[in-house]
Amino acid sequence: MKGGSVRYTSIPNVILILTDDQGYGDISCLGNPVLHTPHIDNLWTDSVRCTDFHVAPVCTPTRSELLTGRDAFYNHATFVCMGRSLLRTDLPTMADIFTQNDYRTGHFGKWHLGDNYPYRPQDRGFQETIYHPAWGITSAADYYGNDYFDDYYRHKDQIEKYDGYCTDVWFREAIRWIEQCENQPFFAYIATNAPHGPLWVPDQYRRRYQKEVSANEASFFGMIANIDENLGRLEKFLIRKDIKDNTILIFMTDNGTATGENVYNAQMRGRKASLYEGGHRVPFFVHWPAGGLQGGRDVDGLTRGTDVLPTLIDLCQLDMDDGLTFDGISLADSLQNDQPVSSERKAIMQFGHSNLGVWGYTEKDHAVVMWNQWRFLINENELYNISRDPSQISDCSNNYPNLVKQLRDYYEDWWDSLGDNLDVHQPLTIGNEHENPTRLSSCDWAWVYADNQPNIRGCVMDSGTWHLEVDKKGLYSFTLRRWPEESGLRVSDAAPVMQGIDGFWPAGKALPVSKSWIQVGLEAKQQIVKPTDTKSRFEMVLETGPTTLKTWWCDANDSMLAGAYYVTVEHLQL
Repeated sequence: MKGGSVRYTSIPNVILILTDDQGYGDISCLGNPVLHTPHIDNLWTDSVRCTDFHVAPVCTPTRSELLTGRDAFYNHATFVCMGRSLLRTDLPTMADIFTQNDYRTGHFGKWHLGDNYPYRPQDRGFQETIYHPAWGITSAADYYGNDYFDDYYRHKDQIEKYDGYCTDVWFREAIRWIEQCENQPFFAYIATNAPHGPLWVPDQYRRRYQKEVSANEASFFGMIANIDENLGRLEKFLIRKDIKDNTILIFMTDNGTATGENVYNAQMRGRKASLYEGGHRVPFFVHWPAGGLQGGRDVDGLTRGTDVLPTLIDLCQLDMDDGLTFDGISLADSLQNDQPVSSERKAIMQFGHSNLGVWGYTEKDHAVVMWNQWRFLINENELYNISRDPSQISDCSNNYPNLVKQLRDYYEDWWDSLGDNLDVHQPLTIGNEHENPTRLSSCDWAWVYADNQPNIRGCVMDSGTWHLEVDKKGLYSFTLRRWPEESGLRVSDAAPVMQGIDGFWPAGKALPVSKSWIQVGLEAKQQIVKPTDTKSRFEMVLETGPTTLKTWWCDANDSMLAGAYYVTVEHLQL
């Protein structure tokens, strides 16, 4: 089946730019009184803009919805870690569909939908990918010592060093790759980790803001100013290559602001991770002169991140598999022909995991239902009319009981359709030729939050479970480490202070480790760990199929201290 009804003489290229933790108000053209973003402003001026565009309130579910067109609670990537950031493998991604239509596909920057087979960018349709793992640079899964400058990133199956500041690298490598595409249409996905913290940036970008805002806000705005400069560099390249007019250029962000809300938040309540408007309403600009998407027009209806894929299918007239469905809708007619977005459209925003007591916990009713100007926060039983009350100050639920019931019933039907999705964990595959050995990190532990430097250096005194799928039966080795292999640190060591170019992480915590323990499925083993050991290695024979992996470091009294944050699994023989 082919999308679109209007035929074009030339196939368009697509560049999708997604920034991290930049909110609606973190752009000067949208009202920020401090920040200077001239290149983003110019793009906004000449684009078609969706003014009521919504994504998830945190990173991963936005990305999963963007790339599949399906709600996060359907595609299973509902949270940033804890085994909830892995995208269902039976769902085609945006890159898969572009690849099927003879596009070159490239990804540069943040992924956050799985760091191991079969979830990596190269497993999900991207022919080229240069990226960092997990939520960002300095995450638990990242290369030890990375600090945003001259770092080691993943280039498909290899880890390679790249000179320069991270955002500069993503745009530079994307431009290099586009140059190699020659006359073949391309889809480039540039997903910056900036301005997500840690707020590290070359000093010249923050300097102009230091007298106007706090230190963190100055760094945050400096990171956005650097993104803006790179956007200008990309535009000059597109002009020089004479491909600007026939390139669909999309600019959007992945959730509400993480740092800028006290400077300017466009009258909205809430920030990143909030179900109030400031947590999920974001900028969305589309520019494509050859397709009539230019001139500074607004689309005012309720739109979502799930709409991007069906819209691109129509705009690019892509073939797709029969029976493929989306939770989003195509905005092609609204963008090109000023067709109003349906006023009957409702949408639900919910994210999180089911581990009670841990940040990000969610359950039934922890959601917002959106319909035109209405926002119903179910768990709070609060209803807001944002056309009259954009700051969501006055709950009017008592005035509209029939509307509250209608929105609640809509949510009930949606929730009932999900089944047990929130309790299902997608497994990481071991023993497959596409990734053997496999380096696991605690970012993918189920039920325990351990995905950042404070967790690892401060030492989360707990252990989670990896859900695995054994691809080949045979002998496997499991190498447990407390610190990343490239650090060279011993199991009991306290990691030294990590001094970066623009910031640091404090020293880690020493542990009195004397033994290691592992359980794969129902089989458990233990062994002595010497003070000089950097790792602890086990071997086990596994059968094909699903299993689980859990580890512990123990002291001399067999007291459990913490899990192994890093485990390398290798299939050795049949």
